Amino acid sequence: MKIRSAEQKDIPVIGALERACFSDPWPESFIQRRLEKLLVAEEDGVFLGYAALDSVLDQGSLDSIAVVPAHRRKGTADALMGEMLRRGREKALAFITLEVRASNAAAIALYEKHGFIAMGRRTNYYERPREDAIIMTLVL
Repeated sequence: MKIRSAEQKDIPVIGALERACFSDPWPESFIQRRLEKLLVAEEDGVFLGYAALDSVLDQGSLDSIAVVPAHRRKGTADALMGEMLRRGREKALAFITLEVRASNAAAIALYEKHGFIAMGRRTNYYERPREDAIIMTLVL
């Protein structure tokens, strides 16, 4: 598996994955504006998933991570997380935060595996369906 920076050619496939995975997907115009913040996982030229890490000064935010359903539970999200954290450390980020649906046990387990700790809850953060978000943080 190869993890690389996203490119123009990835925008449509990232957009399709957004629509398949999330109830409030990013439009392709938004993906275009954030392209330099995205990483893509691929194997033999086949798109497997992507992740987005934003930062301001020394504060990071994992904004999204998604894997093509047929490739889940095969280490793709773990590889994307590992590379995101490596790049976060390289940028000298002090910490990274994220929000995750309270019901998303698989994502929470992934984040905990990488050292994230639940630090709070945002009531009714998600709208479709309405659900709380768990705020998780990793101090780098």
